[in-house]
Amino acid sequence: MFILFFLVWVIFNGQLTAEIAAFGIVIAGVMYLFLCKFLDYSPKYDLFLLKKSPLLIQYLFTLVIEIVKANLAVFRLIYTAEYELEPAIVHFQTDLHSTFARVLLANSITLTPGTITVSLKEDYFTVHCLDKELAEGISSSVFVQLLRKIEAD
Repeated sequence: MFILFFLVWVIFNGQLTAEIAAFGIVIAGVMYLFLCKFLDYSPKYDLFLLKKSPLLIQYLFTLVIEIVKANLAVFRLIYTAEYELEPAIVHFQTDLHSTFARVLLANSITLTPGTITVSLKEDYFTVHCLDKELAEGISSSVFVQLLRKIEAD
């Protein structure tokens, strides 16, 4: 997070000189300490993200691919005149342990066209789907499989 703060500082300044870099290091350090002290952030979380970064990058690419596929499916559903949409509410439980993974799954479902996470309570999800076809396999989707890998140590 410290590096991210520093990079944002440099980008906003538009140039990199010794003076800007030194001041940026101080500002980024102060912001990082504030984050750790008052917002219950931990350097262990930075290490977790660094260790899991290859899987998180894979997750991001998978999310983009699934968004494109869902866009095409929704486009097909909307522009097929003979097909009548059947909206569905799906309830499912997941075995994801961390809040991070459950929230990431809920956001990924919402970002994917045709589905919206209505509720997330502990490990129970309620998802609204534009059509029952989009609800198939949602509890064991590629997102859930990747998040299981991310949670595994």
